[in-house]
Order: sequence, then structure tokens, then C-alpha cells
Amino acid sequence: MSSSSSSNPINPQNQGSQEQPSLLAGHAEFIKGSAESAIGSITGSHAWTSSGEQDKAHAKSNMKAAAEVRDSAGKGYGHVEEVAGKWTGCEGMKEEGKISAERAKRGV
Repeated sequence: MSSSSSSNPINPQNQGSQEQPSLLAGHAEFIKGSAESAIGSITGSHAWTSSGEQDKAHAKSNMKAAAEVRDSAGKGYGHVEEVAGKWTGCEGMKEEGKISAERAKRGV
């Protein structure tokens, strides 16, 4: 077996999924970054705070990219996403949730 193989032995059907950002993965990364940043603030660890802020910035970038290619007719998480955005402080998640909830109400 070649070591330069690009296949994913754990999940071969998920090859190349890292190339396209997803909103869900972006949200998870943002929450992770928020937690790291909070730990850094509580403990006074600049490394944790910095890592958390970097994760949040990367997550925001990925969520913006994913939102640009998101199928507008696709179903979102609506109100749940909006509440999660409020809880985590993620304005993008909050706005996406609000939009998805409004679309669901209109049947779009």
C-alpha cells in the first residue's frame, strides 16, 4: 500500500470532505474555540486564550465559506441554531438560525 494514498481508511466515503467547509463543523469549532478562550481567561493562560481566538476566527471563516455555497432551499436547524448562536455568542449561527426558522414558517 502506498503511503502517498489520499484515501481515508477510516471513512472512505468521506474523502475530500475537509476541502468543503460545513456550517455544522464551523459551529463546533467556534464552540471549541469559545471554551478554550474561556479556559484561558479563567486560568490566565495566554496560550489557551490565543488558541481559542484562532479557532474562533478559523471557524468564522469556514462558516462564511459554507454559507456562500449553502443551498438556500436546504433545511437548517432554525430556532435551535438561533438559540445556540445566542448561547455561544456566535452572531453568524444566530443569524443563520433566524433565517432558517423564517424560511420554515413560510414553507420555503
